[in-house]
Amino acid sequence: MTTESVAPPTAATDIPSIVAGLRSVFASGRTRSVHWRRTQLEALERLLTENEGRIAEALAADLDRSPFEAWLADVAGTAGEARVAARSVGKWVKRKHRLLEFSQLPGRGWVEYEPYGTVLIIGAWNFPFALTLGPAVGAIAAGNTVVLKPSEVAPASSALMAELVPRYLDSEAVVVIEGDGAVSQELIAQGFDKLCFTGGTDIGRRVYEGAAPHLTPVTLELGGKSPVIVAADADIDVAAKRIAWTKLINSGQICIAPDYILAEATIRDRLVAKLGEAVSEFEAQNAGGKKIVNQRHFDRLSTALAATKGTVAVGGGTDAAALRIQPTVVVDPDLDEPLMRDEIFGPILPVVTVESVEQAITFVNSRPKPLAAYLFTKSKSVRESVITRVSSGGMLVNHLIFQFATHKLPFGGVGPSGTGAYHGRFGFEEFSHRKSVLTKPTRPDLSSLIYPPYTEKAWKLARKIF
Repeated sequence: MTTESVAPPTAATDIPSIVAGLRSVFASGRTRSVHWRRTQLEALERLLTENEGRIAEALAADLDRSPFEAWLADVAGTAGEARVAARSVGKWVKRKHRLLEFSQLPGRGWVEYEPYGTVLIIGAWNFPFALTLGPAVGAIAAGNTVVLKPSEVAPASSALMAELVPRYLDSEAVVVIEGDGAVSQELIAQGFDKLCFTGGTDIGRRVYEGAAPHLTPVTLELGGKSPVIVAADADIDVAAKRIAWTKLINSGQICIAPDYILAEATIRDRLVAKLGEAVSEFEAQNAGGKKIVNQRHFDRLSTALAATKGTVAVGGGTDAAALRIQPTVVVDPDLDEPLMRDEIFGPILPVVTVESVEQAITFVNSRPKPLAAYLFTKSKSVRESVITRVSSGGMLVNHLIFQFATHKLPFGGVGPSGTGAYHGRFGFEEFSHRKSVLTKPTRPDLSSLIYPPYTEKAWKLARKIF
């Protein structure tokens, strides 16, 4: 199987009846019980852990992923999140009572976490299990019925999900529909109660537009050019290894991968040299370069690399026949060239020289808000300055991408890098409608104080109360 093949589509004529069936199941109330949610989440964890080997094989076929990286990136975190959600969902669904103002007494008020209904999750090809089944954890915990649409660009992973999901989960409440962009469009046209899409910003805009006529609430996990600011006081040895390691995972095809470095001038050359050493160490057994998912992405990356006006300090080689690109470091490219204008999504890392952290902050803030921002520094003042002044979906200091791996923090973008956030309890809340409920007794009927006719005495009393 080549990475250019795509998953077979489910017949478009089936989609309305499938969605209607899911809506009927939701209307029956089956998915609202804590027992159903818990058992489905436990089954989802088993799906991942019991099929780790098959998942690794699918990811190797689709993305040339190593078994360790398959487990680390697609299995471990998602299985762990499902396990935590199964343990916690009974607590999450409880009403959250609020102390009311004096003017609202007597009465009781609370937030009721209500499932949206039938949810569509459109996953991404670069981490097909984590970015399809991961959002499903929140959707199931919230009590929704779910359509999972894996990416056709990762056909082996899509086919495996289509096989495993009905074996482990309630096949009448959680359904996998395979296919290409036309299938996604047909699904969006059904007017789901909630939609979650993971992918590029341009396609995200089209998804948003497709959902707009139905006023479907949308969660978008997009991307952007995530910067790494390396301050002069950073631990350069550690920074270089951590940056290189994360840039090489999945051939750099990660929405929160370090897209470019802003390095202070005094340490730039040493950082570039250390990046080269780290790449040589990490890729000693992989001299052929990093595999790119398909011809279109290879052509995009190789064209951008050929057009650079920067200095290629590490790597630079490409193999069109094998769709492989060497891990590459480009120093000081033109700020308007493709490497600095478009999200790279590959094993190419520009390094831009700045004179200060202040200049780096200004540079990042002059560009579209990224999904992630990274900083390496030993200084508390530098750390606080960057955290409080740089706007991004998330931020990590002195490491990279681990903000995705914790269910204790929300994961999502801001502006063009996305809207909404999930993981852990935040995923449960993202796929729940927070319904306000207020109850009042009928006796004594204190509202009689504000019934017409509006006397001067009643008005004075109302002013004191309200």
